[in-house]
Amino acid sequence: MSLQAYQSAAQRAENPREAEYRLFGQVTRALMEAAQADPTDFKTRIDALDWNRRLWSALATDCSDPGNAMPVQARAQIISLSIWVARHTSAVMRKEEDIQDLIDINRLIMQGLSGGAPAEAA
Repeated sequence: MSLQAYQSAAQRAENPREAEYRLFGQVTRALMEAAQADPTDFKTRIDALDWNRRLWSALATDCSDPGNAMPVQARAQIISLSIWVARHTSAVMRKEEDIQDLIDINRLIMQGLSGGAPAEAA
């Protein structure tokens, strides 16, 4: 079985929570690599930061949908985190803040998605 076929089968077998965990793992890994990249490697850093911001923006958009079945308070908290991520990302891009805070937030979300076990970027 080819790697692509395996990945496709694995994705079909995932529930939404597992898919979200996997996506957060991929984005968080990209942020971690960006944090370790050469300071002159702007592309790696900006690509990871943009991907993370787009992930959080998509979560906020989903949570703002009145048809979303999550509790209202949880949806509001995710929207608030998304706003914070957007602002903090801009500050990181301006070199006013550290990327580690974004990594830490993502790891906390991954921990919640996994049922409480400490999360490492997949």
